[in-house]
Amino acid sequence: MDTYADLVFLGGRVVTVDAEFSVASALAVTGGVISAVGGQDDVAPLVGPDTRVVDLRGATLLPGINDSHLHGCAFGMSTPPLSLDLSHPAVSSLADVAEAVREAVGRVPGGQWITGHGWDTGYLDECVSDPSRLPSRRDLAAVSPDHPVVLYSFSGHATWVNSKALELIGIDRHTVAPPGGAIVVDEDGEPTGLLHEGAQALTQNALPPLSWQERTDAIRSNLATLARLGITSYTEPGLGPGGDGIMRGALGAETLDVYRRLLADGELTARLGVLLLPTGMASTVEEFARTLTALGESGDADPRRIAIHGVKIFADGIVPNKTSWMHEPYVGGGCGSLCVGGETDAERIAEIDAIIRHAHAAGHQLGVHVTGDRAIDTVADAFAAAVAEHPRPDARHYVIHGDLLTEHSMKVLAAHGFGVNMNPTIKWTVADMEEDFVGAERAAYAWPYRDAIDAGVRVASGSDAPVTYPDWRQGVATMILRESKATGRVSGPEQRIGLAEAIRTYTIDAAWQDFADDWKGSLEPGKVADLCVLDGDLLTADPHDIPEMPVVLTVVDGQVVHDTLRD
Repeated sequence: MDTYADLVFLGGRVVTVDAEFSVASALAVTGGVISAVGGQDDVAPLVGPDTRVVDLRGATLLPGINDSHLHGCAFGMSTPPLSLDLSHPAVSSLADVAEAVREAVGRVPGGQWITGHGWDTGYLDECVSDPSRLPSRRDLAAVSPDHPVVLYSFSGHATWVNSKALELIGIDRHTVAPPGGAIVVDEDGEPTGLLHEGAQALTQNALPPLSWQERTDAIRSNLATLARLGITSYTEPGLGPGGDGIMRGALGAETLDVYRRLLADGELTARLGVLLLPTGMASTVEEFARTLTALGESGDADPRRIAIHGVKIFADGIVPNKTSWMHEPYVGGGCGSLCVGGETDAERIAEIDAIIRHAHAAGHQLGVHVTGDRAIDTVADAFAAAVAEHPRPDARHYVIHGDLLTEHSMKVLAAHGFGVNMNPTIKWTVADMEEDFVGAERAAYAWPYRDAIDAGVRVASGSDAPVTYPDWRQGVATMILRESKATGRVSGPEQRIGLAEAIRTYTIDAAWQDFADDWKGSLEPGKVADLCVLDGDLLTADPHDIPEMPVVLTVVDGQVVHDTLRD
């Protein structure tokens, strides 16, 4: 035989995720490409003297997982040792956060900035007991009088700083928040240390930007974690000038250059899709158009390893900050708003329409951050209007998050071949707390997987790391069970989907979002050998057990990047 396989898998459950979701028992890889799928007889002729033969022993072989919304550099820099871990269960109270800061103060020189990531009021005892109790600079005063401290929430839409940081940033009772942002103040009008949405840029502008080495270390850390999780592709949803003021520039344009260097050096162990971020929140179409024109192209990188797909736009905020734009008021009042330029709803609608129309006419795929039902309707209609004005087949625009998709939005998205990128691990995380903001009915409905799939909308799943840990296994379990992290309570059982549907959102439908479903996302001959091996039989497992099933092997482009089978 002229060409033997490099890798052969036998004796397992080969979940192909083809059109029929067929299951085989053997697979062969030759030269980075899947060369055979079937039974032992189909792959046996491909076994040569140098072929590695893997006996799966009943384990599950899947297409490599595609986390279709993951901030890789930001995730890497949000985890130890680059940052304090303030997520649940690492901390469970404001007192725990203060203790973590106190320990960090003891490790670094006076005056050095201390950063942390992941706090969530839904898992801080004092805030759970009293929902009006929010993190404050006073909680950190005793432990960090001389060190500026900046602590990012799990969502990325709120930042908590101490008194020293407020002093260095220059925020006081007279500071006016930037458009689209809020500086929280106490009853005396003094800043509490909480900054929401666009006001976070005030902090970022005071911090030293990430160095090239810090960005490199963060991405390397991210890639190592993804390999251990079986993730072989991901989308960086927003790199560019609009990200220069977010997390010390982790979403800035320079980060893309670091990715290109890692690829050139053979260190990029996952495929990368990119949405460019020309501007941040509260932008105008003039600013957006000017910045978009100045952005560069993908360069000479292999488009199957680094691909720029389009642009990201922010349309509104998030539900827990009451900045999502809603048809009906939040509990306690207010409906939020669009976060683009404009003084009235009508002006802001016109602005988001113009921005979307401009990006579409320029030939870009659009991923629009939008969470409130009224905002989603506005964006879906803007997509449709842009396509009607500038017909372009297969644009594959999509709404990002889509927490409260309406029946109208789903019809529009499905009719035009648009998609939605949902976040099951965020659903798992916030299911219990969202009732306080939107009531029981809307909270249960949030992230309506069943309705979206039934409506014919292409649904991809992503973690939005560092908002949540990028564990697709928990995402699959959540889509099937709709159980919450804090209490295990079922939230919206009518929106449950099946295992096969859930797997598709992390594989072939995520590849569709990348314009890549013809060459990745399923285990079929001729497609790239991006593989994930899960110990045990995923197809018969209790969904509650899926998050604990170990990933034992990860393969990207035929190259093993994670392997515990040989340990």
